[in-house]
Amino acid sequence: MTISSLQRELAAFAAERDWEQFHTPKNLAMALGGEAGELLELFQWLTPEQSSAIMGDPERSQRVREEVADVFAYLLRLVDVLGIDLEQALTEKIAANRAKYPVHLAYGRADKYTELGG
Repeated sequence: MTISSLQRELAAFAAERDWEQFHTPKNLAMALGGEAGELLELFQWLTPEQSSAIMGDPERSQRVREEVADVFAYLLRLVDVLGIDLEQALTEKIAANRAKYPVHLAYGRADKYTELGG
């Protein structure tokens, strides 16, 4: 499957239910945020070790997969409705981040680039 084919499938799913009227950029962005919150909730209060091991628990891993899929679905609908080429946008963002976070300054560091003096 490609991103385009997934977008077509999601658009068809929405059209079959007459949901396009609700799939405005605002509503899709809000739904995306809500689903991201549901994903975050699965990790809330876990230790780093517990969060790394979550996929070893069949019930919890199923919930993680479902929430990740919901986040991805709403992101795909949002970029489709807005006419954003997701692959191009991500490629451009990776290039911008390469310039913003050069390896020689950012290697092994988690602090903000502005704290690196650049």
